[in-house]
Amino acid sequence: MAQPLSAHEAQFVTLGIDREVFAVPVEAVLEILDMQPVFRVPEAPAHMLGLIDLRGRSVPVLDLRTKLGLPRIPPTESMRILVLEVVAGGRLLVLGLVADRVVEVIALGEDEIEAAPDIGVSWRSDYIRGVGRRNGQFVIIFNLARLFADEDAGFAVAAERAVA
Repeated sequence: MAQPLSAHEAQFVTLGIDREVFAVPVEAVLEILDMQPVFRVPEAPAHMLGLIDLRGRSVPVLDLRTKLGLPRIPPTESMRILVLEVVAGGRLLVLGLVADRVVEVIALGEDEIEAAPDIGVSWRSDYIRGVGRRNGQFVIIFNLARLFADEDAGFAVAAERAVA
């Protein structure tokens, strides 16, 4: 039987990019999709792959690898699109986030999450809410509001209008 969460625990969906493990709050995840073709939008930033059709709704999709400064790779069978509901740029948006793989759902207590480090990482530290540990490995928890900053929120709104 699953253990209930304590008042000081939160659940996260963990995802892999290259050799790193990242996490997003489970309450932000609307669904997880297999990788699928993405409609490219002209003049979109490099980390914006384009749009997918999700039951008649246009959903902008962000390439997490490119956003973190890693090279883009061809799609694989393990790649997934996490469809997230995020407040960014003062708007509630539905956005897709491509990950190399989805690992599992974990619970972390407040006391298991350390503050985001300022050094020693190859991506912007303001994207990070904190760092936890799972099975002897670091789990980097995203600050979704910062990850989907105004540039992405602006693109998402424009892209949704372009196909509406």
